[in-house]
Parts: sequence; C-alpha cells; structure tokens
Amino acid sequence: MKNQIKDFRDKKGLSQGKLADLCDVSRQTINAIENNKYDPSLTLAFQLAHCLNVTVDQLFLYEGKGEDKQ
Repeated sequence: MKNQIKDFRDKKGLSQGKLADLCDVSRQTINAIENNKYDPSLTLAFQLAHCLNVTVDQLFLYEGKGEDKQ
C-alpha cells in the first residue's frame, strides 16, 4: 500500500515530529509509514487523515497484488 502522507504533510507545513505529536506516535513511526516500511493500524490511519484534513482513501493508495492494472 502506497501513501501520500509526505505530500499532504508538506502542504500543511508539518514536520514528521509535529505530525507524530498530533497522532501520539513517534517520529520514527511516521518515517516508517511514509517510506512504506510499515502499514498503520486502521485507528492510526484515521488519525493521520484527520490531522492532515483529508480522507483515508486520499491518503492511502491500495495496489493489489496480482491484479490486472487497467
């Protein structure tokens, strides 16, 4: 699953640390999510979307495995 957290975070002028504080997680967690090394829980996904003022489906892009991409 890809995400656009960095893009939306940059648009809001938030550092990884500030976004982490707003979501009550570590900066390392935000970094890992942005670099597609960690998929957040559903609760954290909604927290991130809320803090960035977007919807979850705007923030995360599902790329199914083995599906035909048209």
